[in-house]
Amino acid sequence: MIRALVLRTAGTNCDRETGLALEAAAARTELLHVRRLVEEPRRLEGYRVLVIPGGFSYGDDVAAGRALGFEIRHDLAGPLSEFVEAGGHVLGVCNGFQVLVDTGILEGVPRSERGVALSGNSSARFECRWITLRSERSACRWLEPGEVWPAPVAHGEGRVLVRDAATLARLERNGQIALRYVRPPADRPPDPPLDPSAPRSPDPGSGEERAGYPDCPNGSVQEIAGLCDPTGRVLGLMPHPERNVTPWHHPRWTRLGARAEGEGLAFYRRLVEVASANA
Repeated sequence: MIRALVLRTAGTNCDRETGLALEAAAARTELLHVRRLVEEPRRLEGYRVLVIPGGFSYGDDVAAGRALGFEIRHDLAGPLSEFVEAGGHVLGVCNGFQVLVDTGILEGVPRSERGVALSGNSSARFECRWITLRSERSACRWLEPGEVWPAPVAHGEGRVLVRDAATLARLERNGQIALRYVRPPADRPPDPPLDPSAPRSPDPGSGEERAGYPDCPNGSVQEIAGLCDPTGRVLGLMPHPERNVTPWHHPRWTRLGARAEGEGLAFYRRLVEVASANA
C-alpha cells in the first residue's frame, strides 16, 4: 500500500474529503500542514502521491492560490521538483490547481516563462454546479482517454487562459491538455444557469460537442478543465473528483441507473495504481 500526503493550510477545506477518497482508493493517507513540510521537506521521500486540495488557502488573498503558491515556490520548489523527478505524483484540485499554476511546475517551464494563468470566471461570479468532463489523450497515464464523467465545480477563478497561440500549441504538442468540459450525455441534463438570460449550450448531446455556458462554467480557452506537466505525473484540475466518490453524491443519482461508486473514485483509484506501479 502506497502512502499519500494531503497538504493543508489556513483556508483549506477539502483536505479530509480528499483523504477519504485516497483511503477508499487503497492509499495510506496523512494530512499535513504545509509549515510542517517546510520544516522537514525530507518527509516527501516517504510518499508516492502529494495532493494540494481545494478550498480558499489564506482566504485567496491577492488572488486565488497566490499566497500558498508563493510559499511552496519559495520554500519547497527544490524538494517538489525532486519528488516528481523521482517518480512521485502530484495532484492539485481547484485551489490546488491554482497553486500549481502559480508555481510554474505544471507547465514544466521556469515561472518567468509561464504562459498559463487562471482568471476570474467569465460569468463574473462564483460557479457551483455539476458539470461533465472528458478525459483527453494526454501524458497523464491515470486518465482514460475519451471517458466522459460528471464532477462538481465550486470556484470563482477557474478560467484557463494562455499567453498566445504558441503556448496553446505547446500544451497540445506535449499532451498537457488532460481534461475538457463537454456537453453532458442526453440523459444527464445540466443544471440551469443562475441567470435565466445568460447564454447557454444547445440541447445536451453526447459529450463530444464544444461546451458553452453553463457546461463550461468559467469560459476557459478551448474548454480546458485540467492540465498536466510534460511527464504526466503532475495534474491540476478545477472540478472536484473527491466530491463524487459514492453513488449518492450526484444530485441525480436516482436517474443514473445502478452505480457501485461515484466516478471520482475511479479517478483516485487509477492514480494510486499508477503511482504504485512506479514505486
